[in-house]
Amino acid sequence: MNILDTIVEYKKEEVKSQKSKVKIDQLTNYSGFSKESLSLRKFLLNESRTGIIAEFKRKSPSKGDINCNADVVKVTNAYAKDASGLSVLTDENFFGGSVNDLMQARVNIIPILRKDFMIDEYQFYEAKAIGADVILLIAACLTIQQTKEFASLAKQLGLEVLLEIHDEEELEHICDEVDFVGVNNRNLKTFEVNINTSLNLINKIPKDKLAIAESGISNVDTIITLKQAGFKGFLIGENFMKQQNPAIAFAEFVKELPQIPKGA
Repeated sequence: MNILDTIVEYKKEEVKSQKSKVKIDQLTNYSGFSKESLSLRKFLLNESRTGIIAEFKRKSPSKGDINCNADVVKVTNAYAKDASGLSVLTDENFFGGSVNDLMQARVNIIPILRKDFMIDEYQFYEAKAIGADVILLIAACLTIQQTKEFASLAKQLGLEVLLEIHDEEELEHICDEVDFVGVNNRNLKTFEVNINTSLNLINKIPKDKLAIAESGISNVDTIITLKQAGFKGFLIGENFMKQQNPAIAFAEFVKELPQIPKGA
C-alpha cells in the first residue's frame, strides 16, 4: 500500500467518526454556510496579485515536521497581502492541520482552498460550513465518476473546484464542473518531485480551465518559467513554511516578483 492509499483509508474512518459527531443538517446552520464564496478565479486573474496560492502546512508525510508551532492567523494575514489565495491543510493525522486552522484563517478577505483528501460528500458540506471557498479533488484517489459527482456537489454549494492531476492519464478526470486544473509536481504515491511534470502537461489542459502548478516551486525563476508556459497560479507552501518566520520568507519572495512578465 502506497502513502496515498494509506491516507485515504485513514480518512474514511476519520470522516465516519466526524459524521457521528456533527450531522450535515447541523453544518448547514453554521454561519459560514450561508456566506457567498470568494472567487479564486477572479483573484488569479487580478494582475495586481502575485498568482501565488500560499499554503499553511505544519508537516507532511514526506518531510515530517515543517513548522508545527506556526500561528495560522499571523502567517495567513501576511500571505493575504499579496497572495491570490490561501491554501489551508485540514488533515490532522498526516499534515498536522485542522478544521479550526481554516476557520481561524477565515479572518482574511481572500479565497481559501480547503486542502484535504476529499472522499465523501460530508466533507463538502463541512468545507462550506467552515468558510472554504475552493475545494481540492485529487484525481489519483478518485474515479472519473466520483470526480464529476463531487465537483457537481461543490458547485451546488457555491464552491469552486481545483482538480489535481500528476500524469496524462488523469486528464480524463477533467469535467465541466472543474474550475482549475492543478498539476502536482509531487507524485502522491512516491512523493518524488519533478517540475517537468507541469511543463509536460500544460498544453493538454483545456484553455477554459485555469492551470495551477503545485509543489517544487522554490524560486522566482521557476515561476517565470511556469508563467511563460501558461500557468496562472502557483501553489507554494513548504518553501515558506520551513522558514522560522514564514511571513518574512513570503515577503522576501514577493519582492522579486515584479521581474515576472505580465501574461503568458
